[in-house]
Amino acid sequence: MTRLLSILLLACTLSTFAQSEAEWIKKADAAEAALNESGAFEAFKQAIRINPNNFYAQWKSSELCSRLGKRQPTKDQQQAFYNAGKTYASNAIRINPAAADGYYAMAVAMGRLALTQSGRERIKSVKDIRSYAEKAIRINPRHGRSWHVLGKWHYEVTNLGFFEKAGLKIIYGGLPPASLQESIQCYEKAKQFEPIFALNYLELAKAYRRNDQKDKAIELLRKLPSIQNKTADDAHIKSEGAKLLKELLED
Repeated sequence: MTRLLSILLLACTLSTFAQSEAEWIKKADAAEAALNESGAFEAFKQAIRINPNNFYAQWKSSELCSRLGKRQPTKDQQQAFYNAGKTYASNAIRINPAAADGYYAMAVAMGRLALTQSGRERIKSVKDIRSYAEKAIRINPRHGRSWHVLGKWHYEVTNLGFFEKAGLKIIYGGLPPASLQESIQCYEKAKQFEPIFALNYLELAKAYRRNDQKDKAIELLRKLPSIQNKTADDAHIKSEGAKLLKELLED
C-alpha cells in the first residue's frame, strides 16, 4: 500500500512538471478569463515553480492574491493573502525593475493590507502606496490600473481621521497633498486608458457623488451594467452600483 501511494504521488509530481511553463501560463489566463481566479492563481504558482523568474506569473499572482484576499472570511486570512501579494510583487520588481506591473501590484497589495489595518500599522502603509503607484505611472503613463490606485489613494487619504493625519505628520512629517479633485482626475485617466474596468466606474461615481456632481455619478452608474465582467468581483461591484444609483435617483 505504501509503495502504491508513493507511485501515485510520483505520478502526480511528474504530471505537474510534464506541462511546460507556457502551458501553465495559458491555463492561468484561461481560468482568469472564465472568472476562476483560484484556478488561475494555482496555475500561475505552477509556472513559478518551474521558473521562479517568470515576471508575468509573479505580478499576476500578486494581483490575484489581492483579489482573493478580499473574499476571505477573517482578517488574518485576508492579511495572509495580502502579504503573499506583497512577496509576489517584490519578486516581480526584482526580476524586472524597469516594468510598471510589479510596482502596480505592490501598490494594490499594500492598499488592500492598509484597509485591514488600523493606527500605526495603517499609517506606515499609506505613504508607500502612493510611491509605488507613481513609480508605475512614471514607467508607463498609460497604465490605467495604476491611475486607479492613485485615485483611490487620494480618495482614502481625504477620508483619514484627525488622529491618523496627526500620526502621519508626527512619524513622516505629513503626506503629499491629497484632494478629491485629484482623485477624480486619476480615476478619469484610468477610465481613459482602461475603459473596461468596472471597479473604476463605481469608485469614480462615488468620488463624483462626494464632490456634489450627482449627474456625472448617475451617468457612470447607468453605464456600469454594460461593462464586461473581467474579475470575479465585477458582479458584486455592479450590484453595489445599482444600489448607489437607486439612492441617487431617490435623493
